[in-house]
Amino acid sequence: MAGNPDFNALLSTTLQNYQPTLVDNIFKDLVLLNHLNERGRVQVEEGGTSIVEPLMYAVNNTVASYAGYDTIDLTPQDGISAAEYQWKQMAASIAISGIEEAKNRGTEAIIKLLNAKIQQSEMSLKSSLNTMLYSNGTGNGGKDFNGLGNIVGTQNNSVGGIDSTTNTWWNPTQATTMGATLSLVNMADVYNRASKGSDVADLIVTNNSLYEKYESLLTPNVRYQDVAKANAGFQNLMFKQTPMVFDLALATDTTDAPMYFLNSKYLKLTGMTSHWFATTDFQNGTVAGVDARYALVMAFGELTCSNRSRQGYMTADA
Repeated sequence: MAGNPDFNALLSTTLQNYQPTLVDNIFKDLVLLNHLNERGRVQVEEGGTSIVEPLMYAVNNTVASYAGYDTIDLTPQDGISAAEYQWKQMAASIAISGIEEAKNRGTEAIIKLLNAKIQQSEMSLKSSLNTMLYSNGTGNGGKDFNGLGNIVGTQNNSVGGIDSTTNTWWNPTQATTMGATLSLVNMADVYNRASKGSDVADLIVTNNSLYEKYESLLTPNVRYQDVAKANAGFQNLMFKQTPMVFDLALATDTTDAPMYFLNSKYLKLTGMTSHWFATTDFQNGTVAGVDARYALVMAFGELTCSNRSRQGYMTADA
């Protein structure tokens, strides 16, 4: 087995000291994760059996003017419900084998090796989480985090325990025409119907093919962009008052390519306080005969939505 047991304490302390940087880096250089974090939509909760998001889907019909002794309507009102999401789990292991330890003798050398392995796990974790957040949540037998493909890209399905086939108010807003050549008119159709007054999409995400197609539709030599997104290192163009970005996690298809109109006010990436990119202590190999030390980085959470109708979706050809 891997040698000096004192190394377990040294490695564990080093990993735990890096944990705040790990969390910061996870939400730094991928545009969707960065946007949710910057908007305060990455939040941690103590736990519980599930994540509950209160919903308001209808107005209070008792509201009315009155005079003097007029009767005020006391009819009990419906229109308040809740979506319930189950916790999902993801993890990465960090292993240092006996031969790696032997080749990196001394505290400084082993810490350098550990830092390289932490950065490898960090890149893999954020890439995997980002991919899940664009998917439909069915990956790995339904164990993957929920994604925009399920919340925004699909109608008449069940999200958060609510079936939008019968509860049509729970459907996302989708384009009247799908799969046509991208046009400003089709984009405006989705954007406007998913908006209500000043309550509009604050990010449009697509693949690079549709992004380039949209760029070609703009007035030559005029390129407007969101300064905050540009300062964060993300190429972007403006549609109405909303920045548009592309993410290479979305396939580069030029036909039926996706475009998401996201209102992050109603999206939340919820993590569990004690297990939000938390690190375990290093231990010697728990499998008999394995000459290695292991630690885990674990994240319990889920992507939730409290208003699907304010999310827009279309597919188009570039």
